[in-house]
Amino acid sequence: MQNLPKNVNEDSRWTFWYGNIRNGELVDTLVSQSDIIVHFAAESHVTRSIYDNSLFFETDVLGTQTIANSVLKHRSNVERFIHISTSEVYGTAQKEFMDEEHNLVPLSPYAAAKVGADRLVYAYWATYGIPAVIIRPFNNYGPYQHLEKAIPRFITSAILNEPVTIHGEGLESRDWLYVENHCEALDKVIHCPLDKVKGEVINIGTGVDTEVITLARMILKKMGKPESLLTHIGDRPGQVNRHTSSTDKAAKLLGFRAKTKLEEGLDKTIEWYVSNPDWWQPLRWMRQIPVTAKNGRKEMH
Repeated sequence: MQNLPKNVNEDSRWTFWYGNIRNGELVDTLVSQSDIIVHFAAESHVTRSIYDNSLFFETDVLGTQTIANSVLKHRSNVERFIHISTSEVYGTAQKEFMDEEHNLVPLSPYAAAKVGADRLVYAYWATYGIPAVIIRPFNNYGPYQHLEKAIPRFITSAILNEPVTIHGEGLESRDWLYVENHCEALDKVIHCPLDKVKGEVINIGTGVDTEVITLARMILKKMGKPESLLTHIGDRPGQVNRHTSSTDKAAKLLGFRAKTKLEEGLDKTIEWYVSNPDWWQPLRWMRQIPVTAKNGRKEMH
Protein backbone atom coordinates (compact mmCIF):
# COMPACT_ATOMS: atom_id res chain seq x y z
CA MET A 1 0.00 0.00 0.00
CA GLN A 2 1.38 3.41 -0.92
CA ASN A 3 -1.28 5.91 0.13
CA LEU A 4 -0.96 7.68 3.49
CA PRO A 5 -3.84 9.34 5.33
CA LYS A 6 -4.62 12.81 3.98
CA ASN A 7 -4.80 14.32 7.45
CA VAL A 8 -1.31 13.29 8.53
CA ASN A 9 0.42 16.09 10.43
CA GLU A 10 3.03 17.36 7.96
CA ASP A 11 5.20 18.59 10.84
CA SER A 12 5.76 15.03 12.04
CA ARG A 13 8.71 13.14 10.65
CA TRP A 14 7.79 9.73 9.29
CA THR A 15 10.07 6.88 8.39
CA PHE A 16 8.86 3.81 6.51
CA TRP A 17 11.18 0.93 5.68
CA TYR A 18 10.68 -1.26 2.61
CA GLY A 19 12.90 -4.13 1.50
CA ASN A 20 15.97 -5.09 3.50
CA ILE A 21 15.76 -3.45 6.92
CA ARG A 22 18.64 -5.35 8.51
CA ASN A 23 21.15 -2.63 7.60
CA GLY A 24 21.69 -1.50 11.16
CA GLU A 25 23.71 1.59 10.27
CA LEU A 26 21.05 2.89 7.88
CA VAL A 27 18.23 2.15 10.33
CA ASP A 28 20.15 3.81 13.13
CA THR A 29 20.57 6.98 11.09
CA LEU A 30 16.89 7.12 10.24
CA VAL A 31 15.72 6.39 13.79
CA SER A 32 18.01 9.08 15.18
CA GLN A 33 16.12 11.61 13.01
CA SER A 34 12.62 10.36 13.84
CA ASP A 35 10.13 11.02 16.60
CA ILE A 36 7.43 8.60 15.38
CA ILE A 37 8.16 5.27 13.72
CA VAL A 38 5.52 3.13 11.99
CA HIS A 39 7.13 -0.24 11.30
CA PHE A 40 5.32 -1.86 8.36
CA ALA A 41 8.34 -3.53 6.77
CA ALA A 42 7.91 -7.31 6.46
CA GLU A 43 7.74 -10.23 4.11
CA SER A 44 3.98 -10.67 4.19
CA HIS A 45 2.65 -13.40 1.89
CA VAL A 46 1.56 -16.67 3.52
CA THR A 47 1.99 -18.80 0.38
CA ARG A 48 5.45 -17.43 -0.39
CA SER A 49 6.51 -18.15 3.20
CA ILE A 50 5.83 -21.83 2.52
CA TYR A 51 8.04 -21.67 -0.57
CA ASP A 52 10.90 -19.63 0.98
CA ASN A 53 10.60 -19.51 4.76
CA SER A 54 14.13 -18.37 5.70
CA LEU A 55 13.68 -14.90 4.20
CA PHE A 56 10.61 -14.35 6.38
CA PHE A 57 12.47 -14.97 9.62
CA GLU A 58 15.43 -12.85 8.51
CA THR A 59 13.27 -9.84 7.59
CA ASP A 60 10.36 -10.12 10.01
CA VAL A 61 12.20 -11.15 13.18
CA LEU A 62 15.80 -9.98 12.79
CA GLY A 63 14.73 -6.86 10.92
CA THR A 64 12.36 -5.98 13.74
CA GLN A 65 15.10 -6.59 16.27
CA THR A 66 17.35 -4.18 14.38
CA ILE A 67 14.74 -1.44 14.55
CA ALA A 68 13.82 -2.15 18.18
CA ASN A 69 17.48 -1.94 19.20
CA SER A 70 17.80 1.37 17.42
CA VAL A 71 14.64 2.68 19.10
CA LEU A 72 16.16 1.66 22.43
CA LYS A 73 19.38 3.48 21.59
CA HIS A 74 17.55 6.66 20.57
CA ARG A 75 14.63 6.53 22.99
CA SER A 76 15.32 10.11 24.12
CA ASN A 77 13.97 11.36 20.77
CA VAL A 78 11.57 8.55 19.73
CA GLU A 79 8.12 9.42 21.06
CA ARG A 80 6.40 6.23 19.92
CA PHE A 81 7.19 3.05 17.98
CA ILE A 82 4.17 1.54 16.24
CA HIS A 83 4.75 -2.05 15.18
CA ILE A 84 2.42 -3.47 12.52
CA SER A 85 1.82 -7.12 13.39
CA THR A 86 -0.99 -9.19 11.81
CA SER A 87 -4.12 -11.14 12.67
CA GLU A 88 -2.33 -14.23 11.29
CA VAL A 89 -0.58 -14.58 14.66
CA TYR A 90 -3.87 -15.88 16.10
CA GLY A 91 -4.34 -18.83 13.76
CA THR A 92 -7.93 -20.02 13.34
CA ALA A 93 -10.56 -18.23 15.42
CA GLN A 94 -11.31 -20.03 18.69
CA LYS A 95 -14.32 -17.83 19.43
CA GLU A 96 -16.78 -15.70 17.50
CA PHE A 97 -14.79 -12.47 17.75
CA MET A 98 -11.00 -12.61 18.12
CA ASP A 99 -9.91 -10.16 20.80
CA GLU A 100 -6.37 -9.20 21.74
CA GLU A 101 -6.25 -11.94 24.43
CA HIS A 102 -6.85 -14.68 21.85
CA ASN A 103 -4.24 -17.47 21.91
CA LEU A 104 -1.35 -17.10 19.46
CA VAL A 105 -1.38 -20.24 17.29
CA PRO A 106 0.50 -19.47 14.05
CA LEU A 107 -0.22 -21.92 11.23
CA SER A 108 2.35 -20.87 8.61
CA PRO A 109 6.01 -19.80 8.53
CA TYR A 110 4.84 -16.22 7.86
CA ALA A 111 2.56 -16.24 10.89
CA ALA A 112 5.28 -17.77 13.07
CA ALA A 113 7.78 -15.09 11.99
CA LYS A 114 5.25 -12.36 12.77
CA VAL A 115 4.58 -13.88 16.20
CA GLY A 116 8.33 -13.70 16.82
CA ALA A 117 8.42 -10.03 15.85
CA ASP A 118 5.22 -9.22 17.76
CA ARG A 119 6.47 -10.77 21.00
CA LEU A 120 9.96 -9.32 20.56
CA VAL A 121 8.51 -5.79 20.46
CA TYR A 122 6.35 -6.57 23.49
CA ALA A 123 9.41 -7.89 25.35
CA TYR A 124 11.38 -4.72 24.56
CA TRP A 125 8.50 -2.67 26.00
CA ALA A 126 8.37 -4.87 29.12
CA THR A 127 12.15 -5.01 29.60
CA TYR A 128 13.39 -1.64 28.41
CA GLY A 129 10.26 0.51 28.45
CA ILE A 130 10.43 1.53 24.79
CA PRO A 131 7.26 3.42 23.72
CA ALA A 132 5.85 0.55 21.68
CA VAL A 133 2.33 -0.04 20.40
CA ILE A 134 1.45 -3.29 18.59
CA ILE A 135 -1.22 -3.19 15.90
CA ARG A 136 -2.78 -6.40 14.57
CA PRO A 137 -4.64 -5.55 11.35
CA PHE A 138 -6.92 -8.06 9.68
CA ASN A 139 -6.92 -8.73 5.91
CA ASN A 140 -6.14 -5.44 4.15
CA TYR A 141 -7.17 -4.73 0.56
CA GLY A 142 -7.34 -1.74 -1.77
CA PRO A 143 -5.38 0.11 -4.49
CA TYR A 144 -1.68 -0.66 -5.02
CA GLN A 145 -1.85 -4.06 -3.31
CA HIS A 146 0.55 -6.70 -4.59
CA LEU A 147 -0.93 -9.23 -7.01
CA GLU A 148 0.05 -12.14 -4.77
CA LYS A 149 -2.85 -11.18 -2.46
CA ALA A 150 -6.32 -12.67 -3.01
CA ILE A 151 -8.42 -9.63 -4.00
CA PRO A 152 -6.01 -8.11 -6.57
CA ARG A 153 -5.33 -11.59 -7.93
CA PHE A 154 -9.06 -12.22 -8.38
CA ILE A 155 -9.62 -8.81 -9.98
CA THR A 156 -6.70 -8.97 -12.42
CA SER A 157 -7.54 -12.56 -13.38
CA ALA A 158 -11.10 -11.44 -14.16
CA ILE A 159 -9.83 -8.48 -16.22
CA LEU A 160 -7.67 -10.89 -18.24
CA ASN A 161 -10.46 -13.50 -18.49
CA GLU A 162 -8.15 -16.02 -16.85
CA PRO A 163 -9.10 -18.67 -14.25
CA VAL A 164 -9.87 -17.22 -10.82
CA THR A 165 -8.19 -19.84 -8.64
CA ILE A 166 -9.65 -20.76 -5.26
CA HIS A 167 -7.82 -22.78 -2.60
CA GLY A 168 -9.88 -25.86 -1.75
CA GLU A 169 -13.61 -25.13 -1.50
CA GLY A 170 -13.00 -21.48 -0.64
CA LEU A 171 -14.94 -21.73 2.62
CA GLU A 172 -12.22 -20.03 4.64
CA SER A 173 -13.57 -16.75 6.01
CA ARG A 174 -11.71 -13.47 6.56
CA ASP A 175 -12.31 -10.03 8.03
CA TRP A 176 -11.60 -7.76 5.02
CA LEU A 177 -10.31 -4.28 5.97
CA TYR A 178 -10.18 -1.49 3.37
CA VAL A 179 -6.74 0.14 3.44
CA GLU A 180 -7.99 3.70 3.96
CA ASN A 181 -9.73 2.57 7.15
CA HIS A 182 -6.48 1.01 8.35
CA CYS A 183 -4.67 4.30 7.69
CA GLU A 184 -7.33 6.21 9.61
CA ALA A 185 -6.83 3.92 12.59
CA LEU A 186 -3.05 4.37 12.49
CA ASP A 187 -3.47 8.13 12.32
CA LYS A 188 -5.46 7.90 15.55
CA VAL A 189 -2.71 5.78 17.15
CA ILE A 190 -0.17 8.43 16.19
CA HIS A 191 -2.11 11.38 17.55
CA CYS A 192 -3.76 10.01 20.69
CA PRO A 193 -2.10 10.49 24.11
CA LEU A 194 0.80 8.06 24.43
CA ASP A 195 -0.24 6.84 27.89
CA LYS A 196 -3.46 5.45 26.37
CA VAL A 197 -1.67 3.13 23.93
CA LYS A 198 1.89 2.53 25.14
CA GLY A 199 2.41 -1.20 25.69
CA GLU A 200 -0.99 -2.03 24.20
CA VAL A 201 -1.93 -4.54 21.50
CA ILE A 202 -4.82 -3.36 19.31
CA ASN A 203 -6.76 -5.20 16.63
CA ILE A 204 -7.85 -3.26 13.55
CA GLY A 205 -10.71 -4.94 11.70
CA THR A 206 -14.38 -4.64 10.78
CA GLY A 207 -15.94 -7.37 12.92
CA VAL A 208 -17.48 -8.93 9.80
CA ASP A 209 -16.12 -11.98 7.98
CA THR A 210 -16.78 -13.17 4.42
CA GLU A 211 -15.87 -16.51 2.83
CA VAL A 212 -13.29 -16.46 0.06
CA ILE A 213 -15.64 -18.13 -2.44
CA THR A 214 -18.33 -15.53 -1.68
CA LEU A 215 -15.79 -12.76 -2.16
CA ALA A 216 -14.69 -14.17 -5.54
CA ARG A 217 -18.30 -14.40 -6.72
CA MET A 218 -18.95 -10.82 -5.60
CA ILE A 219 -15.98 -9.61 -7.65
CA LEU A 220 -17.02 -11.54 -10.76
CA LYS A 221 -20.57 -10.23 -10.51
CA LYS A 222 -19.42 -6.63 -10.10
CA MET A 223 -17.14 -7.00 -13.13
CA GLY A 224 -19.77 -8.69 -15.29
CA LYS A 225 -17.71 -11.87 -15.57
CA PRO A 226 -19.08 -15.45 -15.55
CA GLU A 227 -18.67 -17.74 -12.53
CA SER A 228 -17.26 -20.31 -14.93
CA LEU A 229 -13.92 -18.53 -14.40
CA LEU A 230 -13.84 -19.95 -10.86
CA THR A 231 -11.28 -22.75 -10.68
CA HIS A 232 -10.67 -24.80 -7.54
CA ILE A 233 -7.14 -25.99 -6.79
CA GLY A 234 -5.68 -27.85 -3.80
CA ASP A 235 -6.03 -26.32 -0.36
CA ARG A 236 -3.10 -24.24 0.83
CA PRO A 237 -1.01 -25.75 3.64
CA GLY A 238 -1.28 -23.84 6.92
CA GLN A 239 -4.69 -22.45 5.98
CA VAL A 240 -6.63 -20.49 8.60
CA ASN A 241 -10.33 -21.35 8.69
CA ARG A 242 -11.78 -18.09 9.99
CA HIS A 243 -10.71 -14.65 11.18
CA THR A 244 -13.20 -12.18 12.66
CA SER A 245 -11.87 -9.22 14.62
CA SER A 246 -13.19 -7.94 17.88
CA THR A 247 -13.46 -4.17 17.42
CA ASP A 248 -14.11 -3.24 21.05
CA LYS A 249 -10.59 -2.25 22.10
CA ALA A 250 -9.97 -0.07 19.03
CA ALA A 251 -13.29 1.65 19.66
CA LYS A 252 -12.51 2.19 23.37
CA LEU A 253 -8.90 3.40 23.05
CA LEU A 254 -9.00 5.13 19.66
CA GLY A 255 -12.65 5.87 19.00
CA PHE A 256 -12.19 3.89 15.79
CA ARG A 257 -14.61 1.75 13.82
CA ALA A 258 -14.08 0.86 10.17
CA LYS A 259 -16.43 2.88 7.96
CA THR A 260 -16.05 1.21 4.56
CA LYS A 261 -18.36 -1.73 3.89
CA LEU A 262 -17.00 -4.58 1.77
CA GLU A 263 -19.27 -3.79 -1.19
CA GLU A 264 -18.04 -0.19 -1.32
CA GLY A 265 -14.40 -1.13 -0.82
CA LEU A 266 -14.54 -3.70 -3.61
CA ASP A 267 -16.07 -1.15 -5.99
CA LYS A 268 -13.21 1.28 -5.30
CA THR A 269 -10.59 -1.43 -5.61
CA ILE A 270 -11.94 -2.88 -8.84
CA GLU A 271 -12.13 0.61 -10.37
CA TRP A 272 -8.48 1.25 -9.46
CA TYR A 273 -7.14 -1.97 -11.04
CA VAL A 274 -9.26 -1.51 -14.15
CA SER A 275 -7.93 2.06 -14.52
CA ASN A 276 -4.27 1.29 -13.77
CA PRO A 277 -3.08 -1.68 -15.87
CA ASP A 278 0.32 -0.03 -16.41
CA TRP A 279 0.98 -0.40 -12.67
CA TRP A 280 0.05 -4.07 -12.29
CA GLN A 281 0.80 -5.62 -15.70
CA PRO A 282 4.56 -5.91 -14.97
CA LEU A 283 3.71 -7.86 -11.79
CA ARG A 284 1.55 -10.50 -13.47
CA TRP A 285 4.26 -13.15 -13.20
CA MET A 286 4.25 -12.79 -9.39
CA ARG A 287 0.63 -13.84 -8.94
CA GLN A 288 1.45 -17.53 -8.46
CA ILE A 289 4.00 -19.41 -6.39
CA PRO A 290 4.95 -23.13 -6.55
CA VAL A 291 3.86 -24.94 -3.39
CA THR A 292 4.30 -28.56 -2.33
CA ALA A 293 1.19 -29.75 -0.50
CA LYS A 294 1.20 -32.17 2.44
CA ASN A 295 0.52 -35.05 0.01
CA GLY A 296 3.68 -34.17 -1.93
CA ARG A 297 1.85 -32.82 -4.96
CA LYS A 298 3.24 -29.60 -6.44
CA GLU A 299 0.83 -26.86 -7.51
CA MET A 300 0.93 -23.21 -8.47
CA HIS A 301 -0.89 -21.26 -5.77
